Amino acid sequence: MHELGLVSGVLETVTTAAREAGALRVISVKLRIGDLCEAVPESLDFAWEVLSEEDPLTAGSKLVVEDVHPRSRCLGCGAEFDHDRFHVRCPQCGSSATSLLAGRELEIVSMEVDLP
Repeated sequence: MHELGLVSGVLETVTTAAREAGALRVISVKLRIGDLCEAVPESLDFAWEVLSEEDPLTAGSKLVVEDVHPRSRCLGCGAEFDHDRFHVRCPQCGSSATSLLAGRELEIVSMEVDLP
């Protein structure tokens, strides 16, 4: 379950930034996660619930996840297209030579904190 590692890293970054800002507590954290990261939403939620309670700064905070679906560019004809994990052939020319544009993200978009 790599979601524990993902959430642990996110919480480390969030708590460091919140403490540097002088926050009293973290209210919510918004992430963008690409489908190709293969993170299971229920496992992310569970890991957040468990790990965020370990620090009073993040206890009770909410995790908001924005899913990013795969998008690629055909190296043959230049067409951009959305796809799933398994079907990456260009719908315009049929080429399998593609470059991934989106879908592997793991980004902290924002966090809401309570300041004194």
